[in-house]
Amino acid sequence: MIAIENLVVQFGGVRPIDRLTAQLAAPVSGLIGPNGAGKTTLLNVLSGFLRPIEGKVTLNGQALLELSPLQRVRAGLRRSFQTEQVVEDLTVAGNLAAIADHVLPARARLHAVSAALEFVRLVSVGARPGGSLNLFQRRLVELGKCVVGAPKLILLDEPAAGLSNEESGVLRELILRIPAEYGAQVLVIDHDVELIRAMCTETLVLDYGRMLALGPTDDVLASPDVRRAYLGEF
Repeated sequence: MIAIENLVVQFGGVRPIDRLTAQLAAPVSGLIGPNGAGKTTLLNVLSGFLRPIEGKVTLNGQALLELSPLQRVRAGLRRSFQTEQVVEDLTVAGNLAAIADHVLPARARLHAVSAALEFVRLVSVGARPGGSLNLFQRRLVELGKCVVGAPKLILLDEPAAGLSNEESGVLRELILRIPAEYGAQVLVIDHDVELIRAMCTETLVLDYGRMLALGPTDDVLASPDVRRAYLGEF
């Protein structure tokens, strides 16, 4: 479970996260909101790339904010980005091994990489360089990196952006398998409301850095306040 208490991020006079308090406990949770709502800022705080001026964050009871980004990775936090972080001159297997090298003992790395390649259906291209992959394959590499080495929390920032409906369906299926097969909680940002509806049993909506709504996804998406702020309905 992710527990956020009175979280504040400030850049000069702007607060992209403004006294946010929320608890996310679902196996797959959604994070939505209009542009500039603070979604990626929140992921940056959880990842350790931004330091808040106030507040607490815990993952399954463990305090996160005192840990460095690498310590968070070793504690089980994984993240994908809006722009894929695939090393083009490493093989697909090598991209996954780069994560395994930081989080697993040497004897366990080969098996973990092989299992992740199989999970994301990239065994057949495991020896190909990252630079030769198409967009969908690159997104699968990112997901493969997230499941290496006993993840506890996986943060996915617009994982389906630019994908076809068929590709999005495959990605959705894989994401939904993660909690049962890896024991990890997943938090997903995406602008595709139907994708969020299909994947996430609970959803947090941010607006100007504050919580606009949190609850069962269908209830949240039906909220008049959410429809006005996020879906542009009146």
